[in-house]
Amino acid sequence: MKIYDISLTISPDLPVWPGDPSVEMKQVTFIPKGDSCNISHVAMSVHTGTHVDAPYHFLNEGKTVEALPLEALVGPAYVIQVHDAVDRLTAEVLAQAEIPDGAERVLFKTRNSAFWGRERTFQEGFVAITADGAEWLAKRDLRLIGMDYLSVAPFGDATATHQTLLRRGIVLLEGVNLSEVQPGRYDLYCLPLKLAKSDGAPARVVLIG
Repeated sequence: MKIYDISLTISPDLPVWPGDPSVEMKQVTFIPKGDSCNISHVAMSVHTGTHVDAPYHFLNEGKTVEALPLEALVGPAYVIQVHDAVDRLTAEVLAQAEIPDGAERVLFKTRNSAFWGRERTFQEGFVAITADGAEWLAKRDLRLIGMDYLSVAPFGDATATHQTLLRRGIVLLEGVNLSEVQPGRYDLYCLPLKLAKSDGAPARVVLIG
């Protein structure tokens, strides 16, 4: 058994979605200055780094993050390898991706994962799920879909993919790093912060297998 931490480390150097606030971290009390303890302050978007999208992110009537079912966030998951030449997860690509029958949680490992080891700026050309790909996935009994960049949807074309999957009640896990994980079956533990009335939340996510 091995534990894979597929969460991104949050720091001011972490790329964020264009227009989102950068991560701010600062220490506000210091033991060497006479304080009884060290305390730090952090400010960031709830869609920073490894995070989940709640339906409310794109559906005004949708559930917020504290209402997401834990049963969707914990359980067997499959890491699906996508060839580096693939730029978009279309319905045609997904139909050939060998997603196991009965799979409830799938994480797509694409060339995106390599960005996390070398890039400190946002990459617009990341691999993502197209609108027709989302329609294809929505027809399966999925509880969670994971993507190895900051969105499941293509840059500049986010709405259709998000709405299709979130209407289906699928939890969207974004910003995972699968660079050290081989394709196959694992146990997934995804625990987003329990933020009240929020459209998303940062999460610590591990795979065990």
